[in-house]
Amino acid sequence: MWNPLRGWPLFAWIAATAAMIDLVTKTAIFERLGMPGMRRGIVLLPGMLSLETNLNEGALFGMGQGLGMLFSLISCLAIAGIAYVVSRPANRDDIWMILALGLIAGGIIGNLYDRLGLPHLVWHAPLGRVGQPVYAVRDWIHFRLEGLIDWPIFNLADTWLVIGAGLLFLLSLRPPADGEDAAGARSARGENV
Repeated sequence: MWNPLRGWPLFAWIAATAAMIDLVTKTAIFERLGMPGMRRGIVLLPGMLSLETNLNEGALFGMGQGLGMLFSLISCLAIAGIAYVVSRPANRDDIWMILALGLIAGGIIGNLYDRLGLPHLVWHAPLGRVGQPVYAVRDWIHFRLEGLIDWPIFNLADTWLVIGAGLLFLLSLRPPADGEDAAGARSARGENV
């Protein structure tokens, strides 16, 4: 029996949980360490992993600094696209697809929350921006390997996005399920599926 809501509860739970974990950890770290440069970071593994606050007004690896509102619009469009994909009957029963899309949606929501200025942070430096609202993503995980890698500081929302995208890539390598080939062929010929 066809159920249009099938898949949605799991998707919503994954997306909400991922976003909540991201936002709670950002808040906890920023409460503990303050704005970037206010307090020393917490070294978890010397020369490899530390907790440091950072604000990113751009997107991937800090590209597009100052284009936060554009990235906010793109995030909203991405959420709409994900909702469309989840609504397709073929995807509602695919637990791996729901997991991937839920993680991506949760990551988008966590970073969108920051870009919209909802944490109500204000700049403490530079002098020209002191007291102005912050429309930037809060990052706090710093991974590096001395002399080899100094990865840009990131957050759990970024982690969810990468895991979700990686899972989507792996899912794209799956052979079609039984019946998908025939349905795809009939669709290509313009027949009702």
